[in-house]
Amino acid sequence: MNGHARLADIAAQAGVSEATVSRVLNGKPGVSHSTRQAVMTALDLMGYERPQRLRQRSNGLVGLVTPELDNPIFPAFAQAIEKALTQHGYTPVLCTQLPGGAPEDEFTELLVDRGVSGIVFVSGLHADTTARMDRYTRLIDRGLPIVLVDGYNEHIDAPFISPDDRLASRLAVQHLVDLGHERIGLALGPRRFVPVIRKIEGYKQAMSQLLGATDTDDLISHSLFSVEGGQAATAQLLARGCTGIVCASDLMALGAIRACRERGLSVPGEVSVVGFDDSPLIAFTDPPLTTVRKPIGAMASAAVQTLLEEVNGAPAKHIELIFQPELVVRGSTGSGPLVNR
Repeated sequence: MNGHARLADIAAQAGVSEATVSRVLNGKPGVSHSTRQAVMTALDLMGYERPQRLRQRSNGLVGLVTPELDNPIFPAFAQAIEKALTQHGYTPVLCTQLPGGAPEDEFTELLVDRGVSGIVFVSGLHADTTARMDRYTRLIDRGLPIVLVDGYNEHIDAPFISPDDRLASRLAVQHLVDLGHERIGLALGPRRFVPVIRKIEGYKQAMSQLLGATDTDDLISHSLFSVEGGQAATAQLLARGCTGIVCASDLMALGAIRACRERGLSVPGEVSVVGFDDSPLIAFTDPPLTTVRKPIGAMASAAVQTLLEEVNGAPAKHIELIFQPELVVRGSTGSGPLVNR
């Protein structure tokens, strides 16, 4: 195909003259921003590569380290953070940890070798109270900007972005108490994680304030943050007479519903289940899941903004920005057992 025919096609697609297309492709001045965009879009739509000099120069690379993407909340986070980075002209480099795959430290080395401007860690080892924190202090000592999402440690001199996990538990317990439940169980992942510790604190406080229940240890069950984990934890809670189950993730809540059905108990007829995250597609489960929504959009924006301030020379701040979750009531919660039934 000759150059003239190509110019004519692009001009027709963009709704401008061939002369204008030529000016844009040759980087000449005198073309408005919107016209330039229209020509670029026409190029993209018709499958032509943009001329090398017109490709947007990236401001730099930013690493994003996330856990495995099995839980839909992590790809949702990654997408929101990548979108925010791209809007600021940075190129995201996504590193996903797989069970048995490369550990977080290897990814970090890889990113540092690639010359990233900074790194965002989502639910990394910083959330694990048993992990060593010097892996982060070493990065900070090297002057690399980092932001840590979902987990807090007082010994790391960096910004933290967290949902209010204590409030999340309180919202869920309050909802179930309002529906008439009293035996309310809590199904969580391993107790060494900061969000788990905080959810337990919020749960105990709510149970004590709302129901006068002070000895709730036997209503708390730890397992893995997975469907199977939720199923196992809920089996224990049902055996202890719980009619309401608060779960630490939506995946655990799906396991909780499965555990109820295995025992011939209907949800929400006989047992109510509340998740946490409001991950993508969770509104379409059967029944649609009542959950506590994690404010992913706001958290992702804050993580990127905080990181880029530091990339652009602001001093590192040791702060924790805490974001409010909200209860989303759907179909997996209903009235508790009737009094004197």
